[in-house]
Amino acid sequence: MSVLFRNKYLRKRFCKLHIFKQMRRVNFYHRFIGCFLILTAGFFGSSYSQTIPYWMQGKFRDDYRINYMLTDTLWFQLPNAKFHILKWNLEEEYIIAGNDTANPGEQGLFTRIDYMKFEGMAPYHWGFCLTEYKAASAEDASKKPPPDRKNPRKGCNGFPFSRMRRSW
Repeated sequence: MSVLFRNKYLRKRFCKLHIFKQMRRVNFYHRFIGCFLILTAGFFGSSYSQTIPYWMQGKFRDDYRINYMLTDTLWFQLPNAKFHILKWNLEEEYIIAGNDTANPGEQGLFTRIDYMKFEGMAPYHWGFCLTEYKAASAEDASKKPPPDRKNPRKGCNGFPFSRMRRSW
């Protein structure tokens, strides 16, 4: 045994320092690999390319005083309806979601939610239409024809789009 390890205090200190250096090295490699994967995800066709538009994320209240909370993967119609977002179609402005099994109605079925931005309707900046809410499959929901976005007052199956504004 070398002179360095004869002293118990120095041996503990050396081991702690050695482990700390190894941990720093591992953390650097994990960070490097993580950054590499994030930066190259767009080149290799990431499954996360369809995400929520920035102006739709957060908490909202519609013109019927119903509260909503939206994330990339969930659409909450408070207090007790939840939709699991399966697909964001940003080009055609609609969402395909699975109805939660604990919802008060249409449990386990599929919903198509079309949305659009509004101009000159402050405080309402966007609206949505439940184009389909009881489809047997996600494919059936996506095949439903889109609402009439040129007429948001009657274009949602004869009803107006629900207008949304930020809340709480």
